[in-house]
Amino acid sequence: MAIQEFTLPDPGEGLVEAEIVTWHVAAGDTVDVNQVVLEIETAKSLVELPIPWAGTVASILVPEGETVEVGTPIVTIDVGGDTAPADGGAAGAANDVSGAADGGEVAAEMQTAADVAPAETGESDDEPQQKTLVGYGPTPSSSTRRARRGRGAGGGASGGGTLAAPATRGFAKQQGVDIDTVEPSREDGVVTRDDVKKAGGSNASASNAPAAMSTPSIAANATSAPSADTVAKAAASAPSVRPDKPTAAAPAPAGLSDERIPIKGVRKVTAQAMVSSAFTAPHVTEFLTVDMTRTMEFVRELQGMRELKDIKVTPLLVVAKACLIAMQREPMMNALWDDANGEIVMRSEVNLGIAAATDRGLLVPNVKDAGRFGLGDLGREIAKLVEIARHGKPSPAILNGGTFTISNIGVFGVDSGTPIIKPGESGILAIGTVRPMPWVVENERGEQEMVIRQIAQLSLSFDHRIIDGDVGSRYLSTVGQILENPAKAMLWG
Repeated sequence: MAIQEFTLPDPGEGLVEAEIVTWHVAAGDTVDVNQVVLEIETAKSLVELPIPWAGTVASILVPEGETVEVGTPIVTIDVGGDTAPADGGAAGAANDVSGAADGGEVAAEMQTAADVAPAETGESDDEPQQKTLVGYGPTPSSSTRRARRGRGAGGGASGGGTLAAPATRGFAKQQGVDIDTVEPSREDGVVTRDDVKKAGGSNASASNAPAAMSTPSIAANATSAPSADTVAKAAASAPSVRPDKPTAAAPAPAGLSDERIPIKGVRKVTAQAMVSSAFTAPHVTEFLTVDMTRTMEFVRELQGMRELKDIKVTPLLVVAKACLIAMQREPMMNALWDDANGEIVMRSEVNLGIAAATDRGLLVPNVKDAGRFGLGDLGREIAKLVEIARHGKPSPAILNGGTFTISNIGVFGVDSGTPIIKPGESGILAIGTVRPMPWVVENERGEQEMVIRQIAQLSLSFDHRIIDGDVGSRYLSTVGQILENPAKAMLWG
């Protein structure tokens, strides 16, 4: 019998760590070469990982919901025989792992939306093929493994023998309940949220019992100060506590307990990116109030066109097109500050990001070379990518490489804000809610009068290292003029 140990690889994103989201196999299952056995969550994407050997799953080393470093052993495979497979098997798996991060992920996305082009790997055909998985094999960090939670005597097989949905496992972790010690109430053996609640309640009762028993003696002595002998005896009878292992905090009173949410995944990466941007790029934010009446009329006309029946036309689509047209007039808005090389990079393509609020956090998929699309195709691309971000499995190719972002904060009823630039970009535009408001216009007689118009606010943040105030102001003004009169898009586009 030959046991192969599979360690967490880096699927081409420069990973440091990843969270184990879902195991598709359990101990005792038979696997084939390049079979997808688990799903991990990296910086902002869900990636499926294949196994480079055929055999039987010996043990799952890391359970779902746990975050481990690249190079950490996560599963062992009994490949049979006495020799390890040839290097070619690992090399083939390396290609599949890369595909999981690029083209393989796209296959999953196609189930949700239209075709998505696989990500470019950036590798040359002339380069020698790597013989191991990216990040696979011995690494400086692989010798030390993050501590894993213990399993109770009644727990299932190692690494997920207990049947439970990922959401239930997450709830159990939040409640401090070991999912493998929970007795399922369903006939099929699946642990439910109610089972976790019951287990948590019984654990709490058991842990509170000693404290409840000792309370009367404390209360009895509360009226007088304890003597030195009493304190000494209490200290001697108290259980010893190792100084290197902090004791758990006492249970909070009912209704006053705080919830602690681990900082990981999308939230962790978003926080790092926002801090990096806010304290690296000097932000300037400008505001412009725009009469969107003609744009709203234009949107209604587009919604009635047969050619656009397959997409949901919204003011965001017109804003996106206005941003692209304005970028042609002010190309510095699409530039990149390359601090490492001491250069400003004038990028030839606009990869337009659309901020999307998802269950996993804020994601910003971007339309590659968005300027090449007409209005209809641009709308389809935006709808497709936002759908993938919210309900699918966005690959790194979809989320990385953006050059400019639009954030539609108006959907939340907000008028304006000071958006933070995404690292690697130079600007971000936020559009607020379109509201009916009084507005001064000039009538046919050349007189000013007050009328009700559809008004919105635009907020543009830009990197002042690259973009001077006049450039940013002209850009914002151009976008505003197009939204006030969409006919100008024909003139300037």
